[in-house]
Amino acid sequence: MKISYKKLWIMLAEQEITRQEFREKLQIASGTMTKLNKGQEVSMSVILRICEYFDCNIGDICDAVKMD
Repeated sequence: MKISYKKLWIMLAEQEITRQEFREKLQIASGTMTKLNKGQEVSMSVILRICEYFDCNIGDICDAVKMD
């Protein structure tokens, strides 16, 4: 299984928030942002901070997808 943050990127686009603005507002480290961009796992605390910011659930920003 692999993680997909496609829902997060769609949410940012819909709210017209750039990835840079998003990183700065949530104080996400550049290394963590790189992991998000590459679809890699990040800590649960980061996921929860994102959910709190958008007032949403984990499933609203990411999915576990089967690797081909």
